[in-house]
Amino acid sequence: MKLRSMIWKELWQRPTPMLTSLLAVTLGVTAMVAIQNITVFSERKIAGDMESLGANVLVLPPEVTLQDYYSADMHGHTMPEEYVSRLALARMPGVENLAPKLCIESDVDSIPVTVTGVLPQSEFQAKSAWQGLGLISPVGTDRGCCATKANVSAGEDNPNSLATNRTIQDLGDRDLILGHDLAAQLGAKVGDKLPVLGESFSVLTVLPSTGTIDDSRMFAHLHSVQDLSGAGPVVNVIEIMACCEDAAGDLISNLSSELPETRVITIAQVVETQVAVNGLMSRLSWVFLSILLLVGGASIASVMYANVTERRNEIGTLMALGASRRFVTRMFLGKAVLLGLAGGLGGFFVGTIVAAVLGPQLLGIYVEPLPQLLVVGMVAATIVAVTASYLPARRAAGLDPCLVFNDA
Repeated sequence: MKLRSMIWKELWQRPTPMLTSLLAVTLGVTAMVAIQNITVFSERKIAGDMESLGANVLVLPPEVTLQDYYSADMHGHTMPEEYVSRLALARMPGVENLAPKLCIESDVDSIPVTVTGVLPQSEFQAKSAWQGLGLISPVGTDRGCCATKANVSAGEDNPNSLATNRTIQDLGDRDLILGHDLAAQLGAKVGDKLPVLGESFSVLTVLPSTGTIDDSRMFAHLHSVQDLSGAGPVVNVIEIMACCEDAAGDLISNLSSELPETRVITIAQVVETQVAVNGLMSRLSWVFLSILLLVGGASIASVMYANVTERRNEIGTLMALGASRRFVTRMFLGKAVLLGLAGGLGGFFVGTIVAAVLGPQLLGIYVEPLPQLLVVGMVAATIVAVTASYLPARRAAGLDPCLVFNDA
């Protein structure tokens, strides 16, 4: 009489109640794995976007509700470009760079695209009223109080600098810069001509892959986008590279005072909000896991108690043939262990698949399996299953064969 064969026989002969219990456990682990996966990779995306985003302060139209700090220019609202001049002339300590942007939805050969108008640094230098401002300095000089310079440097002569510091030195009025993914989708390369907003543009460069929303965009001169789209002298957002620790505390209030018609948001504020949301999601995943595992545990306990009641004669026969109380207990707990391991394993795979499908659709993140969640899921499910089965197992082991046969 082998314990292993008895356990497998039990599972195969009574599959329906066990499958119900298994489903409850699996759903609990699935919810935990899916939410934890999305939370972990969302945090990684925030870290990557923070690293690749040159600006750390955003000036937005007042009615905008910021959902994704990195694509804050996709809200559809606009504000006058004149605000850029006001900020430049204000000469605020800590403002190292201004990058106004305007996003317009268009299409190229029936393929929908997002055209982002950007203002090259040469435009700032061309305005005589802005000469001598803190924003403009000779190439190669180290000005300001930033640990890392945010001003025009030799690297910005390369149009690929747009991918790293969000600014570019020169951009012609009919030049295009393509994101990596969009260039692949259009089959376009440097030097190609593309019809955009009713005009022919030349591809100046293709940006390296950044893993951000920029990979699916095209960039053109801000004034060209304004004129060809008919939007006029407006922008969606003004990105600011700000530094100077001694001025950081007053910078946001100074910006708000200078442009009371706008909403000024620091990336730190947005990231803190997103981190708080991620933390809430993480805590909710454990709440869902706890609730569903409790339901699964109750289901397992109910099934096990019913099993003991239905099988009193069989258990009594086993004990009459020499099966010890320990053997009977281990038989029931063995079933519970298998249910827990199967539920944890199934929940991990289903939860990972759900996260991999929903992550790109809901948050634009790509999810990969996290092996540590497999361990957590299997351990949690097994503990719940064994705990729920312990009392029914003890009850079965406590049956007296003589009394069982007398009752029969």
